[in-house]
Amino acid sequence: MKIRPIGKRVLIKLIKEEEKTASGIILPGAGDKDKPNMGEVIAVGTGEDMPNIKPGEKIIYSKYAGTEIKDGEEKYLVLNIEDVLAIID
Repeated sequence: MKIRPIGKRVLIKLIKEEEKTASGIILPGAGDKDKPNMGEVIAVGTGEDMPNIKPGEKIIYSKYAGTEIKDGEEKYLVLNIEDVLAIID
C-alpha cells in the first residue's frame, strides 16, 4: 500500500519500545501498556509553512494524536503537523 499524506500532515511508522529487566530479559507484551509516542517519518505532506521535517527522522508526537493505519504487521500513523512535538537527533 502506498500512502501519501496531504496538506499539513505527516505519515510515521510507530517505534515500539521493548521493556527489559535489569538482566536483559525482554518482557513480552510489556509494550502494550501505553501507545508509543515516538515514530519514524515515512512521508511529509505538501502543505504551506511546513517545518523542516524529512523522511527518515525520528520524532516525538502528542500522546493520543493521529489516525492509526495498519498494513500487514506494520502500524503507521497520520498526524497533523501541530501534533509533532520534537525531532530526535
